[in-house]
Formats: sequence, structure tokens, C-alpha cells
Amino acid sequence: MKRKKQKKIWVLVVAILAIVLVIGGGVILYTHLHSINHNEIAYIDSMVEKQQQLEADFDLENFTIDEAQVILNPYGNSPLTALVAFDTKEEVEVKVTIPGKDEWTTYTHTFQKGTKHRLPIYGLYADTVNHVKIEYEEDGNLVSKVIDIQTEALPDDMIIPEDVYANKEKLGNELYFYTPSSSGYTCAYDVNGDVRWYFSNYALWKIDRLENGHLLVSTERLINSPYYMTGLYEMDLLGKIYTEYSLEGGYHHDYYEMPNGNLLVASDDFNNEDGTVEDYIVELDRETGKEVKHFDLKDILPMEEGKSENWSSYDWFHNNSVWYDEATNSITLSGRHQDAVVNIDYETGELNWIIGDSTNWSEEYQKYFFTPVGDDFEWQWSQHAAMITPEGYVFILDNGNNKSKIKDEYVPAEDSYTRGVMYKIDTDNMTIEQVWEYGKERGSEFYSPYISDVDYLDKNHYIVHSGGIVFVDGKNSNQPAGFSENAKLLSDTVELIDDEVVFELKLPTNNYRVEKMSLYTDKDEFSTEKAKRLGSLGKTDVTRTEVGSILSSQKMDDEYEKHNVTFEKEIDRLVVKGQFKRENEVEIILYQNLHSNIYQVRVSKKPYTALCVDIFTEEETENGIEVTKYINAEGLSGKYSIYLRIDGVLYDTDQYVEF
Repeated sequence: MKRKKQKKIWVLVVAILAIVLVIGGGVILYTHLHSINHNEIAYIDSMVEKQQQLEADFDLENFTIDEAQVILNPYGNSPLTALVAFDTKEEVEVKVTIPGKDEWTTYTHTFQKGTKHRLPIYGLYADTVNHVKIEYEEDGNLVSKVIDIQTEALPDDMIIPEDVYANKEKLGNELYFYTPSSSGYTCAYDVNGDVRWYFSNYALWKIDRLENGHLLVSTERLINSPYYMTGLYEMDLLGKIYTEYSLEGGYHHDYYEMPNGNLLVASDDFNNEDGTVEDYIVELDRETGKEVKHFDLKDILPMEEGKSENWSSYDWFHNNSVWYDEATNSITLSGRHQDAVVNIDYETGELNWIIGDSTNWSEEYQKYFFTPVGDDFEWQWSQHAAMITPEGYVFILDNGNNKSKIKDEYVPAEDSYTRGVMYKIDTDNMTIEQVWEYGKERGSEFYSPYISDVDYLDKNHYIVHSGGIVFVDGKNSNQPAGFSENAKLLSDTVELIDDEVVFELKLPTNNYRVEKMSLYTDKDEFSTEKAKRLGSLGKTDVTRTEVGSILSSQKMDDEYEKHNVTFEKEIDRLVVKGQFKRENEVEIILYQNLHSNIYQVRVSKKPYTALCVDIFTEEETENGIEVTKYINAEGLSGKYSIYLRIDGVLYDTDQYVEF
């Protein structure tokens, strides 16, 4: 009996111990599964979020004209604008006058009838008390009020014109909107060369006005080096964003608003097997931000033909313009690295024709090229901004690089010239005739080896913009600004009417594009509608995954300083920056519940040979290369501990990110 009792006691003890072990182990396992690092990484508000915070603090109600509410630079990114708010007893139209130095730089606009007047004021002079005049009729009487608006000085790095010529009698009072490709801001100059608007956040590539009166500009965020942006902002001159469009392949160079309102955008497919860039076009639904159509140029054109000096296996086409022609239901694109302007069918994506020298193209593609007719014909080289005019002509900015595909026949930079050129094409007989040009007569002083623009304003009324003029040691350069340390930069914009130069503006920097636009449109009305965020950056590819606990790691400590590692959380992604050498093997690990997502960080830089923008290029120093890795939020949920593995050593950052 005693032995049986002892056995029962031992069984009981063992059972209790087993229970304790199970419970304890479970607790330990549960704790491990659900534990995270201690510090949440810094969150950076997006421009849309900042805008919502600002609008929540606006006080616009119950002001009279005598005590009107004035908010200078209401969104913090458009310093030469203001918002004026007041109410009237009757519904009235309100006329606003922003005084200038003369009649060509004075701006007026009449707003629609209403009792609540929220007036966007554009075109203020910097560092000036601007005497803005407001007029309306109420109770049969004219009400006139001058509101003084003091602005701040221009930033020290604002680009001021070197030279301005204006035949004002032949000009209106539109502004010239520039986008930078080196230093400077997206800004607008009047006919006197004075800055009347600028956007204090970086916006690159094209700037243009949509049918609804809004502007469309790039976001300020990179999606990939060297200049691929996350997408586009639809905004007004106050700097208020109405829609942010995000694209999986980002945005570069150009877009086009379709007749149905959708956007054709020059983009990329970063997941393609060949690793190519600037050969992908997407159509975005404006209502959803989703891709409804795409064109992969690798499926349309040969990659190995028609090579220019700047051709490379990854940047073989280098598309820098997008134009839709409703009359032919076709898309015209500009391939800088094949010296080719190509036209494709919008419905099928099939190749229609190619403009350019057919040297180095195979027999299979010769049928797509035109035969020149007429006198004084020249092909275009490394061109930009290809468009179809209302007359059906092809209008191109011919940069003029080398003027040959045969290396021994290259024309040196000091003998080159850039021009706007217009071609008349006959697609039935496949002939081409040069019908207009400007720039050849200017010689090398007007030579821009990259970027630049042409615009069709009306019949016989054009803009030719040589935006990338580069001098090194007093001589013309064939390379963009970013390739020379001691380069003198210039952009030269010329407006012509009936072949007469009526306006010319020279700036001591390089500018990608110029658009001539009015300050106000008939659709300018202030709105507090909530900004939309459409589209997606997509899911970041995971290099590999691992299952299991992380049992041992080292603290980052000195590694933070050694590699200058930083983490930031944006609304839609994690941004990791650090400085590493090419031989370093670097991985980012997001750990959650025994599951590790591992992302490789490539410490290398592709040898881009045709950088169009050098704002974001990063220099290699003796400490290594500044590297940025973006991990998109899509497909991730919850809290993740962040680890770094550098050359096989695992480091615990003691930080976490929450999606």
C-alpha cells in the first residue's frame, strides 16, 4: 500500500512538473512570438497629411471685407500666394487685381458669384508689400478694398535670369513655368523675368495644366535612383493637393492627359527580367489610380538596334516624351538612345512608323522609316518633347548630339547646335519633309546635349527651349551637368511668332521643360475638399524568408555611426538609409512571430550615361556609397522588429515599424 501511495505521489509530481513546463514554455514561446523591439521608428507626415492638418486650423468664417482674413502661403509650399476670406450679404462676383510693374505683369481675375468668398491670390512679388485690390458691387454700390500682403524674400538659391528680352506689344501676360534639372525650383517668371510663383518642394519633369485647371507635377519622393519619382500630384497654385497618384513603376519625364481624362505616364517595370528602365508606358484611371493599360516597348521595338552613343543594355530606349494623337488614335514616343521618334497604335501597341536615321537598324525595320524629300533636310539626334501639331506635323526638340550614328563621323560639341524642328510626314508614301526649324542659326551657343523642350502655342507661334547648355572651361560640353565639376550651366528659352523672336529668357542653370500658362483660369475656385491618395507603390519583393526564432544578435551601437544608418516610416513605406562600401553584403530583416522577411540591399550604382536630372545623384566617398532601400507597406501588417545583417553579422536595431 505504501509503495502504491508513493508511486501515485511521483506520478502527481511528474504531472505537475509537466504542466508547469508546458505552461512555462508556452508563456516563453508566446512572449517570444509577440515581443517586439522597444523603439518605434520616426514617422514622417506625407504632404497630404500635412495639408489636412493645416486645413483643420484654417479660420475662414465670419470675416467682413474690412477685416478680411489673409493667410499667406496657406499650404506652406507656395510662398508667393495667399488665401483671402470674407463674406458678403448678397451674392456678388468679386474681381481681384494683383498689381505688377506694368500692364503685362498685372493680373486680374473675376470669381464666381457667392456670399462666402475664399479667394486664392497668385502672382505676388517676393519681399514686397503687395497692394491687392478687391472690388465688387453690393446694394448698388461699388465696394473697393486694397489689402496689403507682405511676402518674404526669395530663397538664396532661387535662380534669377541673366538676360530677358520681351517684345511686349506682341505678348500677353502669361507666365513661363520652369522645372529644374540641376539647381533651382519649379517656378514661374513673368515677361520682365521676375519670379511670380514658385513651389518650395522639389517637383521635377513636366509641369502642365489639366482640363480641370489644376497643375500636374511630380511628387518629391524617389521610388528608385537616380530620378524615378513615386508618382504625381494634382494640385493648384496655392500648393493644395487634390490627388496623389502612386505608381508601382514610378514616374519620369512626361505624361499626357487623354481625352477621357486618364493619364498616359512614362513609367518603368522594375521587375522585368532584363532589368531595363524607361521603356514602359502606363495608362492610369483618374478615378481609381489603377493601371488600365500598359505598353512594354521591349515587345514593340528591338533593343539592340539603332544605338546612339548613350545606348546601354538597361537604358536602351530612354523614353522622354509621351503624346497621344486623337486623330490617328496613336501614341508618339521619343527614344533618346536610339535617336528615334516612334509612333504606335493605341489599341494594339503595334509599330506604325519611326522618324530618324535608319543607320544601324536591320532590314526588318527599314519599312517603318521615312524617305526625306525637299531641300535642307536634317534628321534629329537625341531628341526630346516629340508631339503632333493640330496640322498633323511632328514637332521635335532636336538636341543634335553627334549628328551621326557612326563614331568616326561624330560632330564635336563646339560645332553642334540644338533646334526646334517640324516635319510633315506622308504615311502612305512613307516620305518626310522638313517644314520649319529654329536654332541652327544660333550655332553652338544654343547647343543643349540633354533635356530641353518645344511647345506649340498657335499656328506659327512656338517656344523652343534649349534647357541643358553646358560649358566646361569655356567650351561646349557633350555631357549633362552632373558629369562635370566646373561646368557653367545655361538654359535659353525663345518664343517666336511668325519666325520673329518676341521673347527670350536666359537662366544660369539647366531646366528640363517650360510651359507658358496663364496665372488664373476660369476654373480657379478655392476648395477644402479632402485630398485623395490613389494607386499603389506595389509590394516590395522579398529576397527570401526564414522561419524560426532569432536567438542571438549584436546591438547596433557603433554600427549606427559607422554606417550612418537611419530609419523613417512614411505613410506607405519604410525608408532605410545607410552608407556602405561596394564589398559589403547588407540585408534588412523584418521579424514578426518567428517569421523573417529578408530584403537584400544592393550596394552599387548603375553607370547611368544619360542622367537628365542630377538633384538626387549620390556621390561615393571613402566611407562608401549612400544607399537607400524602400520597403513598401503593401502586403505587410502589424509590428515588425528591424534587424540588419552586415557581412554575415546580425545586428538588433532595437527598433520596430508598424504597418
